[in-house]
Amino acid sequence: FFGLSGLSGTIPSEMGLITTLESLALPDAALEGPIPSELFSSWTLLTSLDLSNNTSGNLSSSIPTEIGYLTELSQLRLEGNSLFGSIPSEIGLLNKLEDLSLQSNSLTGNIPSEIGLLSEARQLFLQSNNLVGPIPSEIGLLSGSIRELKLQKNKLTSTIPSEIGLLSRLHYMCLKVNALTGSLPTEMGKLNQIEELNLRSNKLTGVIPSELGLLSQTKALILDSNRNISGSIPSEIGLLMNRLETLQLYSNKITGSIPSEIGLLKQLKTLDLYSNNLGGTIPTELGQLGRIQALALNSNKAITGPIPSELGLMQEIETISLNSNNIESSIPSEIGLLRRIK
Repeated sequence: FFGLSGLSGTIPSEMGLITTLESLALPDAALEGPIPSELFSSWTLLTSLDLSNNTSGNLSSSIPTEIGYLTELSQLRLEGNSLFGSIPSEIGLLNKLEDLSLQSNSLTGNIPSEIGLLSEARQLFLQSNNLVGPIPSEIGLLSGSIRELKLQKNKLTSTIPSEIGLLSRLHYMCLKVNALTGSLPTEMGKLNQIEELNLRSNKLTGVIPSELGLLSQTKALILDSNRNISGSIPSEIGLLMNRLETLQLYSNKITGSIPSEIGLLKQLKTLDLYSNNLGGTIPTELGQLGRIQALALNSNKAITGPIPSELGLMQEIETISLNSNNIESSIPSEIGLLRRIK
């Protein structure tokens, strides 16, 4: 093992002479220059490599194709640097890799299909780069291992592959702030261990699949700011009653009435449905949301009728936004019982 922090300067190629090295940790330093490719052909016993967060320096390099020699590697952490170029296909040779962290660099090109060969990968963090192209369908080959998938803040395009639904051990998936298109695959309903699903700020279209009601472990369902998700909110959303805390569907083109089944979401703290095309009346069942803290239904011009007096039962509520609708202007006296309103 070799580990230091606070170092500066370049990584000397002579480190490749340490052929028995099993772990190298040089995080949070001021390293600069390229990563010498000859190191990787010498470090064939290496199980952990951490060169992360050299933000005080300028560790600027492509990821050498020789990375494929590190077949014993279980952890590769290169996040928070100035790495550029594409992710080499040779990354797929690292069949013992559990943690791949390449986020917060300047990587470009496509996500290589060989990523699907990382059969032991538990964490795949590629967010905050400039990656383009589709999410490879081979991602579904990680079904036996992957727990966290973070691809947000790139320039990914095309549709979400249906093979995503094979990732039955996935706990967290964030694809927000890309340019993904098409509809949400119904296969997402098979992600029965997912706790947070975040698809915010893409270009997704189509309806919200009723199969999302099968995500029984989900605490946060975030589909807002896609602009063109349409259709109604499926009543099956009420099946998420035991865990769901955050439901954000705002800034889309969702129509129909707010389903009364939302009142079953007894753990819900945030309900953001504003800036859609919702209509009908506000369901009285929303008064059953005993833990709700923020309710935003504003800017749905087709919502009509009175403000239900039952909203006065939401004792944890801090903010209610109902403006820019066609609801009746009178406010029920029960709203005055809400002591936490800001």
